[in-house]
Amino acid sequence: MADLSQRQPTLPGLRRRIDKAWLVIVLIPLVLAVLDPAQAWPTIRFAAGAIAHTGMFIVFAVLAVAYMKATGAETLLARAFEGRETRMIVLAAALGGLAPFCSCEVIPFIAAMLAMGAPLSAVMAFWLASPLMDPAMFLITSGTLGWDFAIGKTLAAIGIGLGGGLLVKALAQSAVFADPLRVAPRKSCCAPSGCGAADPADPLSERPEWKFWKTAERRATFRDTALENALFLGKWLLLAYMIEALMLHYVPAGMVAGVLGGQGLWPVVLGALVGAPAYLNGYAAVPLVDALLDQGMSNGAAMSFMIAGGVSSIPAAVAVWALVKPRVFAAYLGIATTGAVLAGLAWGALA
Repeated sequence: MADLSQRQPTLPGLRRRIDKAWLVIVLIPLVLAVLDPAQAWPTIRFAAGAIAHTGMFIVFAVLAVAYMKATGAETLLARAFEGRETRMIVLAAALGGLAPFCSCEVIPFIAAMLAMGAPLSAVMAFWLASPLMDPAMFLITSGTLGWDFAIGKTLAAIGIGLGGGLLVKALAQSAVFADPLRVAPRKSCCAPSGCGAADPADPLSERPEWKFWKTAERRATFRDTALENALFLGKWLLLAYMIEALMLHYVPAGMVAGVLGGQGLWPVVLGALVGAPAYLNGYAAVPLVDALLDQGMSNGAAMSFMIAGGVSSIPAAVAVWALVKPRVFAAYLGIATTGAVLAGLAWGALA
């Protein structure tokens, strides 16, 4: 008899291969069908309607990111790390808030810049701003929470990056930031599009080619990136909208309003502290914050939640941890949390 042991996947192997987000998406209506049948279909309908509402933003975001990848325009980031240090910090903060990929995706790029002598201050500015906003996240945020919130978060991302970079520049000779790098930086990546975004050996990253459709390799990059990002955004947004439906139905609005509502410092600080463990990713957090706002969360707490959670989320944190020593990593989290609270207070006063 033929040995089938090597062909049949083991249970642990299947668990590793199954995407946990898709699994939860399937399980939520199944569990509701058993425990609360009346809520199963409304949950599905709510999530589908929310996806349809933000559909045009998702499509535009997917195509925009795919175009940036296919043309190689992301390599223009290298120009932020040229010239005077203060100029580098300003450009790095601005580009970090506009770059179409997450922070851990640019570890090879950042490692190369640091090896070539780019100052940690500019790198920190980029790291702080990068996980907070990008074109896709801006469109999803504006479609759900409004243009004012999306613009406010973008300005906060750039401001935190700028402030963090200038602080590191001022304290560059201190014990915290002296000799900041690990001996052997390791690579890491995150969804949706993997590592190596600015690999100098990659032929697509030598210079931007705006008419990417003339090259088969660039067309393939556009197609693959669009598909990966569409699946990534669709998966996390569908899961988030399902969770939003459950929150609106089962979580008492008075409880949320009592803890995270009202004005003042405490709701903003609590929003920043809760943001770290409760944050899935920048896209999934948008519907969750929308639900919390409907239940009484204050505007300032919503902003601090989004910012603190974005910087401390696993992909963003791993990107920094992979290359710098723990004391620099602790400074990164401290700057981000402080910036989140200040941004929340400012947004609460304005909104």
